[in-house]
Amino acid sequence: MITLLIWAVIVGIAFAYCWRKGYLLQLTDYVRQTREELRKCTWPTWDELKGSTVVVTISIVLLGGFTVLIDQVFFRLFIFFKL
Repeated sequence: MITLLIWAVIVGIAFAYCWRKGYLLQLTDYVRQTREELRKCTWPTWDELKGSTVVVTISIVLLGGFTVLIDQVFFRLFIFFKL
């Protein structure tokens, strides 16, 4: 019970300090401006999202395959030349 009271006092002091310094006002302004900017965004449709996901997945697979291929080539060259 005393621990809970100590934490409540610490949180209260931190809240009062943030209120006094104006940090809470800055936080509310930040959240308000962020929400306004997000309203201006155009969000993709479901079909656009699926198409982009397919393109990204194919790109990742191709890049991963290329990386494995180049790694194997260098590995074989190092073994061949005993470096």
